[in-house]
Amino acid sequence: MSPQTLLSFDFGTKSIGVAIGQQLTGTARPLAALKANDGVPDWNKIEALLKEWQPDRVVVGLPLNMDGTEQPLTARARKFSNRLHGRFGVQVDLHDERLSTVEARAEIFERGGFRALSKGRVDSLSAVIILESWFENNYT
Repeated sequence: MSPQTLLSFDFGTKSIGVAIGQQLTGTARPLAALKANDGVPDWNKIEALLKEWQPDRVVVGLPLNMDGTEQPLTARARKFSNRLHGRFGVQVDLHDERLSTVEARAEIFERGGFRALSKGRVDSLSAVIILESWFENNYT
């Protein structure tokens, strides 16, 4: 089996973070976040990302409450992942994203201080954390 390339999304209603990663190294890097209009992305931009990176699989962060129960955004993230699969035929995995945004903010703040905390950077770094966590759970 050849190493897989994966794309991950941190779904949000205003911004969707994006990261690309390699299963071989278990690492990911942020790509530009996509704007969303009440959770609806520009599907043409997502299609362009899929064509450019040709991922073997896509991972979508699943927002859950700290106790593991679902929240209103959980159903919307599921719908987003179902649309990704339905529109583009890609294999999509949902991955628990609890604490990814908190972790992303802390990491960005540590590197660049308060000014570095732009929404897009936080969302895309959250997508990195989601994907690297997925690698840890699936390949170690």
